[in-house]
Amino acid sequence: MGLRNDIAARVRAAQRDTHRADDLVRDYLPFIKAETAKFMGRSPIEGSDDELGIAMFAFHEAIMAYDARRGAFLPLAARFIKNRLIDYRRREARHLTVVSLDAATEDADGDERRPLAEQLAGEHPDMDEGMVREATRKEIAELAALLETFGVSFGDVADNCPKQDRTLEVCRQAIRYAREHVELIEQLEKTGRLPLAALAKGAGVERKTLERHRRYLVAMLLIYTNGFDIIRGHLYKVVGVPRKLAGGDAA
Repeated sequence: MGLRNDIAARVRAAQRDTHRADDLVRDYLPFIKAETAKFMGRSPIEGSDDELGIAMFAFHEAIMAYDARRGAFLPLAARFIKNRLIDYRRREARHLTVVSLDAATEDADGDERRPLAEQLAGEHPDMDEGMVREATRKEIAELAALLETFGVSFGDVADNCPKQDRTLEVCRQAIRYAREHVELIEQLEKTGRLPLAALAKGAGVERKTLERHRRYLVAMLLIYTNGFDIIRGHLYKVVGVPRKLAGGDAA
């Protein structure tokens, strides 16, 4: 039996037996590492690089999906590994903050600000700078993950933020109304969809305006109802939301 047929036979057996599947993953670990290295540009380190674990899982997925009538197994496994690693890299990119906690930024006049972490630490003299930095990182990561479940990223929120005072006021009215009628926020969390019709009617604003800023509104309502105390107080620094709207009671 040739090598190709031998692999195909082992894959078919592994599809029926989890132990054989595990054995196949272990035996082809050099192949998995090689495909991961192609993606990373270096050899992955076991126990350190998440990419290797993802590639192993993708190899197992390829075992379950394999059909000999559609070609050889190893090219299929290579595609699965590459696609899963691309998905992972995209998710990681979405979890990065729009403004780095460690990098200096510019204010509206183009003047350089201190890094955000330093600013936060300075505004919390009762807390160690490292504690503030870590707490902020945790909130941002949690918010990014939550927004992702609604199909929204930090970049989406920044791009979708109202640019005109009149539009901003319309959004503020809608947010205020939703906070006073929690059933609307509960509907958003349950269905993943913003109840635009009820929100526009209750707040007495145009639905079209809310539709144009849907992602921004989704983010703001989730932030107001899921903790995120640090982000709520400094939202304008992270996604461009004006301070007067970022304050918990100001909206």
